[in-house]
Amino acid sequence: MSAVPKQAKERALKLRKLIHYHDHRYHVLDAPEISDEAYDSLLEELTRLEAEYPELVVADSPTQRVGAAALEHFPKVEHRVRQWTFEKVFSSDELRAWDERVARALDRAPGTTAYVASHKIDGLKIILEYEKGQLVRAATRGDGRVGEDVTTNVRTIRSIPMTLAKPVSAIVVGEAWLPQEALDRINVERKKEGEPLFANTRNAAAGSLRQLDPKIAAKRHLDSFVYDIDHFEGGSAPKTQVEELELLTELGFKVNPHGKLCKNIEEVITYCEGHESRRTKLEYAMDGVVVTVNTVAEQRALGYTAKAPRFGVAYKFSAEQVTTEVSDIVLQVGRTGVVTPVAHLKPVRVAGAMVSRATLHNEDEIKRLDVRVGDTVVIERAGDVIPDIVSVLTDLRTGKEKPFRWPKKVAACGGDGSIERVPGESAWRCVNRNSEEQQKRRFEYFVSRRALDIEGVGQKTVELLVDHGLLDAYDDLFTLTEGDFLGLPGFAKKSAQLAYTAIQKAKKTTLPRLLIALSIPHVGEEVARVLAENFGTVASLRKKTESEIANIHGLGETVAESVTAWFAGSANREMLDRLLKHLSITPMSKKKTGGTLAGKMFVLTGTLIGMTRDEAKLAVRDHGGKVVESVSKKTDYVIAGADPGSKLDAARKFGVKVLTEAEFVKLLK
Repeated sequence: MSAVPKQAKERALKLRKLIHYHDHRYHVLDAPEISDEAYDSLLEELTRLEAEYPELVVADSPTQRVGAAALEHFPKVEHRVRQWTFEKVFSSDELRAWDERVARALDRAPGTTAYVASHKIDGLKIILEYEKGQLVRAATRGDGRVGEDVTTNVRTIRSIPMTLAKPVSAIVVGEAWLPQEALDRINVERKKEGEPLFANTRNAAAGSLRQLDPKIAAKRHLDSFVYDIDHFEGGSAPKTQVEELELLTELGFKVNPHGKLCKNIEEVITYCEGHESRRTKLEYAMDGVVVTVNTVAEQRALGYTAKAPRFGVAYKFSAEQVTTEVSDIVLQVGRTGVVTPVAHLKPVRVAGAMVSRATLHNEDEIKRLDVRVGDTVVIERAGDVIPDIVSVLTDLRTGKEKPFRWPKKVAACGGDGSIERVPGESAWRCVNRNSEEQQKRRFEYFVSRRALDIEGVGQKTVELLVDHGLLDAYDDLFTLTEGDFLGLPGFAKKSAQLAYTAIQKAKKTTLPRLLIALSIPHVGEEVARVLAENFGTVASLRKKTESEIANIHGLGETVAESVTAWFAGSANREMLDRLLKHLSITPMSKKKTGGTLAGKMFVLTGTLIGMTRDEAKLAVRDHGGKVVESVSKKTDYVIAGADPGSKLDAARKFGVKVLTEAEFVKLLK
């Protein structure tokens, strides 16, 4: 075997260091400096060098992340440091009670202990061992004493460094997790292959780490957060939890950015309450908050019970999945005439709210789930939306459950109740588009926050107005007097006056809001804005042909057909003419043709701190740029705030420049 040329050795060393650097920039800091194509080129060169000179291959080479052969099984491994799980609490009062126990053990007053609060990731716990800066072993928690050696698969997680920034020896603990977007992609592939779908991201992360073939694990695109140091040699050990997190970051690990030092338990409670409401906006599953005493010496003083550490606790959020019974399945008619099946449930608390309804989406979903009246089901609720039925617990069936038969007619549709399939979709809709039920839904949308935003006139008020014959068309709303409201159940002089005043205020509106309020199919917030920007007035828009609308970037044939069809209806035109007599529409600013951002296309993702999303969009437009909803090769910039979603991944895929909020503000100047 010929000796490796000095030039090849030096080149391989430089390539390894450079690729490790860019892995850290991309997968840990979310701040890539080169395109995916450039990165791939570097990796290909190193791969060719190592193929030509196998002696150059080392354990921490980037080429070895997916270079191992498939395993026959996972060896058992005994942990050098026992692994624990925290006790769980479920309320603010339980957190305060735990704080009192900590205070008694430390001989201090309750409410005076400092804690670190951080996101509790719903992933799979991993224990990583490094010797002189090199990753030598990765294991699952197992029973806390013995886990499984999953080193080959953990090497495929690019946010986990194979070589630390300092040559220290350490045992660190973290969480392997899977982004929701990756789960969706994996389940699509598994469905095609006829394989069972993963129930959630935690289930998928665990399944990915237990793949015997690391090449399959690599395709899953797992990520990680590291949060604790169990053992440390090679320098001064951290004295606080905050210092541990800082050291982990210095060593090159990806640390969750949402950890916070809290001065006392009340600050912890505020943290928990604030982050529970935002958890659905994250790219990873978060099921609670981990709370630990900040000072390491105090952690040691508190010690452990037979089951868990005394110095930490896991605050669990309200369950997002629970079980309950289906008492009935009914059909609801929406504002566009679409018929949606809804399950009536035995009331149950889920994600902090008592619910008694769950959507079943359409006939195909009922068939897929095989859900029946009387079934026990698993329901899931995210945010403030109506829950979904995730699965049916068929093992609990008694034989008395009743299958739901999709009807040929729905009385709420009006007329003879006939329904028809929506072309190209799995939904059904009323043949008659003007039943009283549909009218009510349209009026509710007309006054909603997205549309004319008539505060204080909501669903119940709209239903009362329709039921009492006071509201038959949109323009009727603006002919009402205070006296009309006084005749409705539950209305007194003050509430009638407030409703009337809110309606008068809504007479001054904008063209986008009006277009949204009219319930034109396929016209939502962004389409309404594009139409308003390009055509300026209702008079101009109603004269446009399908081709003229379809040619506008961001619209297309479906929107064009829907808009022109709506304006072609004589009843719609007559109603709109009457409505416009009551409204004062603020003129749209002319679409910018110049400015510092002229011709540039922007996409926003994540939460901005110094401005709202709408303010950012307005700033882009005021400087001549354009805001679109999805990332493509034509996109010039993606503005990424806190907790960015899948659009950030798309930006990297297409090589689109990503701006922080500060960089965006600087660009505006």
